[in-house]
Amino acid sequence: MRGWVLSFLLVMLACLAAGPMPEARAAVSRAAMEVASVRTQPSGKRIRFDAGHYPKLSLPDGRQETVRSMLNIAKPMHFGDFVWDEDRIPSGPVWVRIDLARQILSVFRDGHEVGSAVILYGTDGKRTPTGSFTVLEKNPDYYSHSYHAPMPYMLRLTKDGVAIHGSKVHEGWATHGCIGVPLGFAKLLFATAHKGDPVVILPAQS
Repeated sequence: MRGWVLSFLLVMLACLAAGPMPEARAAVSRAAMEVASVRTQPSGKRIRFDAGHYPKLSLPDGRQETVRSMLNIAKPMHFGDFVWDEDRIPSGPVWVRIDLARQILSVFRDGHEVGSAVILYGTDGKRTPTGSFTVLEKNPDYYSHSYHAPMPYMLRLTKDGVAIHGSKVHEGWATHGCIGVPLGFAKLLFATAHKGDPVVILPAQS
């Protein structure tokens, strides 16, 4: 397929709701990724790229990640929705891509997208930081004393407390800077991610 534009979604977890989020919308489209002269092998729930024709995603720190396959998500996702499929996906390096502009988080393992979810993030005075991070800490039963609230399946990204964690993901809600994802997705991500795994957060205005 020549000049084919493949769209895809992205995945992570949240802080407390901190008021209305103007950018929130009822349905979230998958982010468009330009793939020139790429041949694919559609396979049910997954779109697989031919060996030797793998597209690459450029990251903020200058690195590139190879994409071997992506989830075949045909319909728009809504707040609270997520997809997870790791059937026949091998073990390998895990990394997470978060697109604040489209409110989508994607999880990749060994170059294959295994999960995607609609997220919440911080706005106004509690904005979510952008750039490249790593998972600093994991805690399945974390409780925030600052906000007096549980933050299940927490993956800490910064020393000052920004993390991915389970949250109620509703339209119009925001966080205090964290990335909020549905609880079921948070549990799956927590089991897959390890300390030191890279996490990339793209800005809301991208």
